[in-house]
Amino acid sequence: MTETTTHKPPTAHIEGQQHPLKLYFLVWGLLFVLSAFSYFVDYVGLQGLLRWSLIIVFMLLKAGLIVAVFMHIAWERLALAYAILLPPLAVLAFLAIMTFESDYTLATRISVFSGP
Repeated sequence: MTETTTHKPPTAHIEGQQHPLKLYFLVWGLLFVLSAFSYFVDYVGLQGLLRWSLIIVFMLLKAGLIVAVFMHIAWERLALAYAILLPPLAVLAFLAIMTFESDYTLATRISVFSGP
């Protein structure tokens, strides 16, 4: 006895999720506004720590938007997002630790090697 079953063969291509174009245009507009704010910091003539802090904040916001939306990290599994985002954050933490250590090393060298 042969039994015939009707089943569909496995498809080679699974349809992916399509994001609305409105989202991409909104992010593009936000990137434009953040870039304008970054240029405005230079146009106004801010100086010192405030200038560099604002420029870095705008830069990080733009990078975060690009990674989240255009690289589709916002829709990935949390484990994959952590695997991609945690190593650069660890490098930044180690960079901060080395910066504090270098200040201590410089102060020690100045105090030891300076004349009497």
